[in-house]
Amino acid sequence: MSASKANSSNLWSAVAGELSKVRRNRREVNVHSLEKNTSDGEVVVVPGKVLGDGCLTHKIDVAAYRFTAGAEKKIKEAGGKTMSISELVKKNPKGAKVRIMG
Repeated sequence: MSASKANSSNLWSAVAGELSKVRRNRREVNVHSLEKNTSDGEVVVVPGKVLGDGCLTHKIDVAAYRFTAGAEKKIKEAGGKTMSISELVKKNPKGAKVRIMG
């Protein structure tokens, strides 16, 4: 059973729909977009790849399909955490207070 059905969560079904797209149509989000569109302490899911362009000055937790090495380093240097989407599903099965970016 999928996480969206097991937990009655529209968030995880939306993420699954995004991840089912072909690779060239998946979302790509730069670190500067995370800086601009998030605030301290937020939890964000990117159904695609996080790229390292820009800087991050506040702590956020980011779950994504993939991270570039630069993006992962910048998120961790700002005090945040990086994780896979499946790790976030296990940690927060209802998807409460999680934003989709991209």
